[in-house]
Amino acid sequence: MAKRRIGILTGGGDVPGLNAVIKSVTYRGSENDIEVVGLRRGWEALTHVNLEDPASRSHYIIPLNRDNTRTIDRSGGTVLHSSRTNPSKMKKLPDHLAGKDFPASSSTKGGIATRTWDVTGQVLANLSGLGIEHLIAIGGDDTLSYAARLNELGVKIIAIPKTMDNDVRNTEYCIGFSTAITRASDAIQRQRTTVGSHERIGIFRVFGRDAGFTALYTAYATSIRCVIPEYKVDIDKLIRLLLEEKRANPSNYALVVLSEGAAWEGYEVQEYGEPDAYGHRKKASVAESLADEIKRRVGEETITSDLTYDLRSGNPDFMDKLVALTFGNMAYDAILEGKTGLMSALVEGRYDLVPIPEAKLGPRKLDVASTYNTERYRPIYGNKRGLPIFLNRAS
Repeated sequence: MAKRRIGILTGGGDVPGLNAVIKSVTYRGSENDIEVVGLRRGWEALTHVNLEDPASRSHYIIPLNRDNTRTIDRSGGTVLHSSRTNPSKMKKLPDHLAGKDFPASSSTKGGIATRTWDVTGQVLANLSGLGIEHLIAIGGDDTLSYAARLNELGVKIIAIPKTMDNDVRNTEYCIGFSTAITRASDAIQRQRTTVGSHERIGIFRVFGRDAGFTALYTAYATSIRCVIPEYKVDIDKLIRLLLEEKRANPSNYALVVLSEGAAWEGYEVQEYGEPDAYGHRKKASVAESLADEIKRRVGEETITSDLTYDLRSGNPDFMDKLVALTFGNMAYDAILEGKTGLMSALVEGRYDLVPIPEAKLGPRKLDVASTYNTERYRPIYGNKRGLPIFLNRAS
């Protein structure tokens, strides 16, 4: 009798803690005589693998066991690698699928026509061909939006939220968030000596395309100002507050942290490059734009620091290791119980299983009224009694 087989993949940007999930699921599987196979490069494994080609199969499909996962949780990143593949909007078909009949659509943006193919049928065929009965998808909004679609099509699937932006709906916490805040706080505290030595305004950029969790919580932990995507600040007021703080500081400096998607009145976030598989383009540095505005308006010198990729690199901290291990074990338990369409989550500070978020709702955002002081451009520190440990509720 063939063994039960579980598939596991990681999509989107890497974060610390992913390997802990992979290891925990693999070890649990070995205890129940269930095979666990890793799918390399996220959804690309299921769109690009050619099951009739041994080289392609070995490139995308990795049997996981105790031996090859024993030490993976000691480092960050993902041993399964990742990509931003969107099977429902493929701009280019792999060679072995070229010429096959897949649903196609065309769109025009900025005068440029784009044709894409939906290869979901091939994804379903590959899952069947690989004998995968249950799939664990680890990712952020984009990865999980496709997981939700597969669930609707009858694939048994359990999701695990990961993103340093912490903006997946239905959970208060995503793997990678704690390490990001720890890294950002450490970097800012170290750079105080340089910014202070040169008596400047220090401007720090962190990730956060649509939501300001990373910037706000970094500001909360380091007691500095922040600018978030959910609220457009008054640029003149922000500069005035920074100058007042700088002059009141014995070392004559001030600091501010900005989400990559932050903006102010009269300024729109600048984007460049080709959109990725989910329609996202790279964002120009809002930190550099703010530095230019400060120089132009008041002549003050600044120091800008882009912390983005550094925050998702390296080993997980204790919190991310704890949550990753627990989320992985919850997902495995859900599979043993035959559940599907659910996601490991933290709700009201407690571990729970919740529905995979609906893609149409978009990313979760900060509640400005309860978290952000719009007069001082700082986090709100009061009125936290009764809140879960991460000071926000799932939405």
